[in-house]
Amino acid sequence: MREHPFRAIPRRLIEFGLLPLGALLSGCNRAVLDPAGDIALQQRDIIYISTALMLLIIVPVIALIVVFAWRYRKGNDATYDPDFDHSTALELIIWSAPLLIIICLGALTWWSTHLLDPFRPLNRVSVTKAIDPKVKPLVIQVVSLDWKWLFIYPEQGVASVNEFVMPVDRPVRFDLTSTNMMNTFYAPTLAGMIYTMPGMRSRLHAVLNREGKFEGMSANYSGAGFSRMRFTLLGAKQDGFDAWIARAKASAQTLDTNRYLALEAPSERVPIMYFSAADPTLFDRIYKRCVKPGTPCMSGMHGGSHAPVMSEGALLREGADKATGESLTPSPGAQPAPPTHSHQER
Repeated sequence: MREHPFRAIPRRLIEFGLLPLGALLSGCNRAVLDPAGDIALQQRDIIYISTALMLLIIVPVIALIVVFAWRYRKGNDATYDPDFDHSTALELIIWSAPLLIIICLGALTWWSTHLLDPFRPLNRVSVTKAIDPKVKPLVIQVVSLDWKWLFIYPEQGVASVNEFVMPVDRPVRFDLTSTNMMNTFYAPTLAGMIYTMPGMRSRLHAVLNREGKFEGMSANYSGAGFSRMRFTLLGAKQDGFDAWIARAKASAQTLDTNRYLALEAPSERVPIMYFSAADPTLFDRIYKRCVKPGTPCMSGMHGGSHAPVMSEGALLREGADKATGESLTPSPGAQPAPPTHSHQER
């Protein structure tokens, strides 16, 4: 009796062969497909629409492969025409369908890139709730360090490491920068990725629509501790947000210049920390790279003044208005302005 071909393969080899597939599936995280905020919801819908459009080509092609293999198999009585070389109708079908799908994907990409520009203020809280013009967005300042995340609440005067809270259905404006390495702030249930870079201040507008505990991470390799550079995002109603702020205010630690400089040193597996007070000038000095007393601050161009961050999306602007965030890096060939001096430690 002839042995089945797969029985000749050792069981252990088959198991090892399935390991890559298992690893791939284990990396599938439902956070992207289970959004907790309106921006993430719109991004998820774009993924669904794009996938459906691509399947309009993929599924028929796979089906036709099976049909052709069966119909024109050896021994079948299908029509054989060795002189066939062209069919206008067939060419139209083959080229028009992919072209239409590419046009649809291009239009979807253009539209979503404008609508979901992270610099663009939100025009709604959720699908059914518009922005209340009387509600001021909450400001959270984000600093990526090696290898941890610092969150500063300038209005509340507190700060935290590797954990922050957002009130449900309240727009939030994130101001983001980095101390040393370029990183990527990414909370999958909240919004898309946005880079944090030394000497630059970026911006992200987002909103959280339900309570919960969610995970965020760095999505840009930045050294040895990158894989553990994660943070916790808490969604809470106003009373829960107030309770979190009160817990931070009860901390014995304060975030002054010396404490920040100690925190800035590379470290891994950093536990969650709270700071009852934060130097109100700290974020600007981190961004201008003059935290240490006596260090001259980097200045912007044009006499040291900074162009204001525009509120509308970058792609909706033209010419000189294209600058979406503030950068302290001079353009090639430009003469830098005289440096200003840092604030002394308070």
